Amino acid sequence: MDALGDLLRGVRADGALFNRRVLTRPWETHRDEGAALELITVVRGSVRVSVAPDETRTLREGGAAIVCTKAPFTLATIGNECELVSGSYQLDNSVGRRLISTLPPLLAVPSGEECMPIVELIAAEIAADRPGRQYVMDRMLDWMLACTLREWFDLPEACPPAWYRALGDDVVGPALHAMHDEPARPWTVAALAARAQVSRAVFARNFTDLVGRPPMAYLTEWRMTLAAELLAEPGATVASVAGQVGYADGFGFSDAFKRIRGIAPSAYRASLTTGELGASRTTDTAGASPASGNAASGPALRVAG
Repeated sequence: MDALGDLLRGVRADGALFNRRVLTRPWETHRDEGAALELITVVRGSVRVSVAPDETRTLREGGAAIVCTKAPFTLATIGNECELVSGSYQLDNSVGRRLISTLPPLLAVPSGEECMPIVELIAAEIAADRPGRQYVMDRMLDWMLACTLREWFDLPEACPPAWYRALGDDVVGPALHAMHDEPARPWTVAALAARAQVSRAVFARNFTDLVGRPPMAYLTEWRMTLAAELLAEPGATVASVAGQVGYADGFGFSDAFKRIRGIAPSAYRASLTTGELGASRTTDTAGASPASGNAASGPALRVAG
């Protein structure tokens, strides 16, 4: 199991909003509606990113920040000016919510040689007018997001979810890998304990202590997360999704889904078409508009290929 890859399941830029701006004074960005996550990278200069008085990070050339809050945030140049490139994800319904729920409102990583080439490519692509550039920039944004998160999770001050940290545990790690690799398998506490090569009692205690919930409760939540994503796929049915997440029939699956997600899977799937669920359950939004300061840039950019 690739833990970071699992967090990024369902997170894919599609018609993402991009912006390239040169800051000369503080710039406040309002996130009104549409996106749940914004990635900001520094092409040159230095900038301070603030989502609250006590939530501020400083970025230098090549550095990146992820803003994950619906509150306005402020960008303030350090020095004469700073050039930034940003991209906003439009995350609808439950897709990507698992990632969003694990991140703080603001995270930052220092400049690194690994990410700098893609920063420069994104900046150049925004300025260009070439066929297919929206698709190209969407894929670049996905690359940059994965790169930034990988570096952040490796930082000592990072706060990944409990299950992410537990992957490295000798007892709990093998069981977590098994659940994520084979969610449809009829797992029991005994079977998972056997994977960990400890008794059921030791396994259940260690799992609950490290992950924060009992193993079977965690497994059910993970299955329902997968189910929500599978229900969004074209042609999906409640019965087919039930089988893919370990349920022999749709009745038991429907009960579990409604208990965990608060809505029946059939109603959830119907809402994906009407957009009602997305409107009622979207918790992080984004748009960009200047409230103060001065920035030499165009509006947020969605380019057509």
